[in-house]
Amino acid sequence: MMDIIEIENHHTSGLYTKRPLAIVRGQGARLWDSEGREYIDCVGGQGAANIGHANPQVAQAIAEQAQRLISCPEMFYNDRRAAWEERLCQVSGYPRVFLCNSGAEANEAAIKFARLTTGRSEIIAFKRAFHGRTFGALSATWEKKYREPFEPLVPGFIHLTYNDRQALQAAVSERTAAVLVEVVQGEGGVNPASAEFLSVAEQVCRQHGALLIVDEVQTGFGRTGRLFAFQHYDLRPDLVCLAKSIAGGVPMGAVLIGGRIGSLPPQTHGSTFGGNPLACAAALASLNFLLENRLPERAAELGAWFIEQLRGLSSPLIREVRGLGLMVGIELKQKVTPYLQALMSEGVMALPAGLTVMRFLPPLVIEKSDLERVVEAVASVLAKEAAEWTK
Repeated sequence: MMDIIEIENHHTSGLYTKRPLAIVRGQGARLWDSEGREYIDCVGGQGAANIGHANPQVAQAIAEQAQRLISCPEMFYNDRRAAWEERLCQVSGYPRVFLCNSGAEANEAAIKFARLTTGRSEIIAFKRAFHGRTFGALSATWEKKYREPFEPLVPGFIHLTYNDRQALQAAVSERTAAVLVEVVQGEGGVNPASAEFLSVAEQVCRQHGALLIVDEVQTGFGRTGRLFAFQHYDLRPDLVCLAKSIAGGVPMGAVLIGGRIGSLPPQTHGSTFGGNPLACAAALASLNFLLENRLPERAAELGAWFIEQLRGLSSPLIREVRGLGLMVGIELKQKVTPYLQALMSEGVMALPAGLTVMRFLPPLVIEKSDLERVVEAVASVLAKEAAEWTK
């Protein structure tokens, strides 16, 4: 009988680069593979596990809702959807929200809303940005390896240097529908935006009648130390794209819609599964858990400590440690894949962010003692490799 890995290898699409282990269980910030080995999880579902694995409140909400109603398209009203929309708008301060199923879908919707509202087609995005793999989101994404196999993409997209205020001021004009920006670039290397750059983005959008879209797919729901990362900078984006941890790991996306967005005509966009009762019940339970347990504040405190500890490591391999909250990257002077593999053998899971950055996105419920073990594992792996590197 074939094991899990053999079965997946036999039937999978082949689109994913897989690590040679099968994860079968999670609890909080821990994962277990099919052989019973335990890991500290700093992959965090690629940012989707902020409230931890197997969260009891979310599991209960899903179970109860699954016995009542799972599917209900937005041609009908629904009690769970109404409760979730009201709660999300309450905590975000936005009057309206569009519900969908993923981050790419949220970015697609925001791009369409911007073009529809302004009557313009130009979208300004940034180098090293990642917004998804569907055609509109992919057109806003910068990395050539994602883009080139599918060109020609959607026209009208421009990529500027991230954090370059002068380039942004020069580029935005009366042709610009929107500026689409991540407060912290995740896939692009864990690069935080400067407060000055984000302020300029908001100012030039207002000046030229363009809209500011902030992609919070990875940074939202407490990851950076605030509920939403834009709140660190007193921004008021016109559209905010959300997903990943929005529903405790259940697939969901959303776009917060600001007051500068006019009426959106019926049938100009939609989603069969968007706002389904099961996802809404999970999202409501997830948000309540996040706020009741002050997880954004926890991310701010633990993240500051974690970054300080990593910056204190003495290794010739480290170029820079950077991040915000519990969204942390270590840029190395070499490719990171061997180091990620070595960390895995030490019982720590982490992610790449480009070729040379190790990215850490642990569940926000992670214990400080686990982060201490992560620091020790990183130090051990880098020390071993540095000894080889300097021979």
